[in-house]
Amino acid sequence: MQKLELGSTGSFYVVKKKAEVDSYVLGWVVFAAPEENLVKVNQEYGQLLIMITGLLLLGWAAIYFLSKRLATPIKEVAKAARQVQEGNYDIELRDDAREEEIHDLIHSFKEMSKQLQQLEKLRNELLAGVTHELKTPVTSISGLLQAIADGVVTGDEAKEFLRISLKETAKMKKMVEDLLAFNSFVANAVPIQKEIRSLNELVEEIVRQWELVQEEDTVEVRIFPLKEDVRVDTDPIRLQQIFTNLLNNAKQAMDDGGKIDIRLAADDRHVTVDVIDTGSGIPEEEQPFIFEKFFRGKSKKYKVGGLGLGLPFSRLIAQALGGDLELVESSKEGTTFRITLPKA
Repeated sequence: MQKLELGSTGSFYVVKKKAEVDSYVLGWVVFAAPEENLVKVNQEYGQLLIMITGLLLLGWAAIYFLSKRLATPIKEVAKAARQVQEGNYDIELRDDAREEEIHDLIHSFKEMSKQLQQLEKLRNELLAGVTHELKTPVTSISGLLQAIADGVVTGDEAKEFLRISLKETAKMKKMVEDLLAFNSFVANAVPIQKEIRSLNELVEEIVRQWELVQEEDTVEVRIFPLKEDVRVDTDPIRLQQIFTNLLNNAKQAMDDGGKIDIRLAADDRHVTVDVIDTGSGIPEEEQPFIFEKFFRGKSKKYKVGGLGLGLPFSRLIAQALGGDLELVESSKEGTTFRITLPKA
């Protein structure tokens, strides 16, 4: 490359190169360009470099602020998680995140915290409830037997005290059996012995057996069977346990008597049995928890003894039979539970 000064026209840079074939020079290739054009190219490269540097800085700033915006709520959730781990479920998280994923994370964590708080409350109620339910018959039996031993009561009155003691003993035995049975089902230690039965006949047999053991005939049970009977592959004894619990609950919900309708239906794969009562219903705030073990509604705590295992136990049985048990609806006009079973 050579630089040529051409007076008033300015400086030129000239590049020349031989054009040769087999050592024979055909000519020369010459390229000349004004100096100012080459300077402009350098300026354009400089501008391009400045632009790229600016974009890099702008991208870094955007990533930094976006990361900080995402990291702040995640750090708050992590802090709340440590708080929950320590047993404090009363957490506060801002719910104003614009990012959908972060908003869902915060919302899900808050719901999980509420559920854990409710379960902790149920656990405490369980301890108090089991202690109370077992202590009451023990105290009663102890007092009655002590009165007989001290000669405070004699004759027919002593026999009545013994009868009450035996009744309280049976009640306590039933609660312990419920606990053992429930734990066995949870551990999948209870065998299921299925057999193929007519659904209409099986339901009528179960209801008839339940009615025979009722001391007071204050409840009318009506069965609406299938027009075309179907057969189910189920364990009749386990299914009877579910029905007994649902019918007992329905009767307890109707203080002055009422009606219980049992409606059967079927589709291509399943059969359903709806148990519908005309009782006082389950309060709306208690409905999400009725299948939680040891949960007992406020009204039931003072009216009926027990450990709150009836519905959870019944659902476990239904699921072990290949079906399910669910609450369809409940209001002041009545409650509907649905048993679902697979067809044979």
